[in-house]
Amino acid sequence: MLNQSPLWKTLLVVFIVAIGALYASPNLYGEDPAVQISGLRGVEANESTLDSVKSQLSESNIDFASVVLEDAQILVRFADTDAQLKARDLLDGNMGDQYSVALNLTPATPDWLAAIGGVPMKLGLDLSGGVSFTMEVNMNEAVVKAQEGMASDFRTDLRGEKIRYRSVKKLDESIEIIFRNVEDLDNAESFLKKRYRDFIFTDNSDTLTLTAQMSELKLKEIREYALQQNITIIRNRVNELGVAEPLVQRQGQKNIIIELPGVQDTAKAKEILNATATIEFRMVDNENDLATALNGRVPASSQLLYERNGTPVLLKKRIMLTGDHIVDASSSFDEYSRPQVNITLDSPGGSKFSSATKDAIGKPMATVFIEYKPTDRLDSKGNTIFEKKEEVISVATIQARLGKSFRITGAGSQAEAHSLALLLRAGALIAPIQIVEERTVGPTLGAENVKLGFQAIMSGFGLVFIFMLIYYRAFGVVANLALSANLVLIVGVMSMIPGATLTLPGMAGIVLTVGMAVDANVLIFERIREELRAGKSVQQAIHQGYDAAFSTIIDANITTLIAALILFSVGTGPIKGFAVTLSIGIITSMFTAVIGTRSVVNAVWGGKRLDKLSI
Repeated sequence: MLNQSPLWKTLLVVFIVAIGALYASPNLYGEDPAVQISGLRGVEANESTLDSVKSQLSESNIDFASVVLEDAQILVRFADTDAQLKARDLLDGNMGDQYSVALNLTPATPDWLAAIGGVPMKLGLDLSGGVSFTMEVNMNEAVVKAQEGMASDFRTDLRGEKIRYRSVKKLDESIEIIFRNVEDLDNAESFLKKRYRDFIFTDNSDTLTLTAQMSELKLKEIREYALQQNITIIRNRVNELGVAEPLVQRQGQKNIIIELPGVQDTAKAKEILNATATIEFRMVDNENDLATALNGRVPASSQLLYERNGTPVLLKKRIMLTGDHIVDASSSFDEYSRPQVNITLDSPGGSKFSSATKDAIGKPMATVFIEYKPTDRLDSKGNTIFEKKEEVISVATIQARLGKSFRITGAGSQAEAHSLALLLRAGALIAPIQIVEERTVGPTLGAENVKLGFQAIMSGFGLVFIFMLIYYRAFGVVANLALSANLVLIVGVMSMIPGATLTLPGMAGIVLTVGMAVDANVLIFERIREELRAGKSVQQAIHQGYDAAFSTIIDANITTLIAALILFSVGTGPIKGFAVTLSIGIITSMFTAVIGTRSVVNAVWGGKRLDKLSI
């Protein structure tokens, strides 16, 4: 019989809409103001830290809704932002440098809903408020550091080949090597040209000099590497802030854009992002007396540094290797179940480290973490002056001659080894970075955007709702049900997709989808009217109306979907957000307008003897 759907098909439609409604429901619960306390540099929050936080808040009469310890982090929820800010100020002053205290907005989703994966939709910077930074990578410094590294490599290689030279020094844009005779000059030129094919070598027999200059391809490679490495480091630092759905992406040849939705503590965000860090390996100086150095008489070839716990370590100034050569680092356990860090170097780094450690077996080697933090002072050229902070993060004994791959033991607990691996992998900043633009979207403005966007959606929805009800009567009610289901499905799908973020353009995409969804129903209903006017029975008109309109609806939606996919592939930021929302809306609208309304129409009018239709 015409227009009768099997029960399973109707139940399937109901099930899909119900699932969409279930996963859209977390958006009704809003967010709680919260404070997040995280350990830094291997330190983890534990039950003792939890008790300390509770007692501090209670003694200061700051009311909190809940406080929990999850994944080595403490999350304290509050009823209002006043209590949140008071708690942040209190804890930030009392927890010390080992912990990061950050403001946060935490979803108030019920536990049962969170347990099945229900989370609210992620809101972009323009809707939730937050801060956006544009950071510039100092490419000149990256090239200078690469040239300095190459000068050191040239010395090592020439000594390895037993080619004598007078000096190797870095000039403005090149490296100059001066030899003792023509024979050494020729041998060195032949050797270096084979080894460093991305350099341009120029010899001068009169002055016995060989000049090496980086090719354009090599310079481009260095700049690209510096930018990518800095992006990796910044992503890791953003994680310290506990920000949900941050955006870190490159812009052009030297800039990085960072968007931190929901961040209220912009000063702390700037402090963490603006810091510049690197790693060095140096030998511990056991030949001189540590006590003498502590009394202020540090040998000229040595330097006195301290570990995190305040233990002094006397190090040799000569740097064995910098973190620029580290290509990978991971934590694991050695044969005695002690935490260790496995490090992999690039080929030049392996050769350099092998040469540096061949005579140092059994001696202690230190890993030094160096951080450059921006100050409020400017130099004569108006550039920010960075303050250098050095800290010994591990002292380990060299067990064998080290090469491209080696391991460090004695780094502390497994968490500390993991943290050290993270720092080694991502802490070697190639060049300083600086914030060149800062844009703050206040929570109030974000809330205003949400309110206006929601009003636009509901206004569009309401007008379409009234029009369909008046113009198509009973079938208009069916179309409105489909529109409601479509809206619920869009929100549900957006909430379920991990990387999907709703922005203001995304809201525009939803408004557009409302119009497109009802367009499909208009096509179907007009076809049904035409069939009725042609004298067909009600059941035949409904059947042929859906069949005739189907291909037109599919064609129209697929062409729009192709346009949305192109927008997604070539667009960035808000444009991508618009494309994602539009794509989801097109797919859900086809489902609700064609399959959803057909199920309802079949359930209400299908298979019945009817003389007329309310359409």
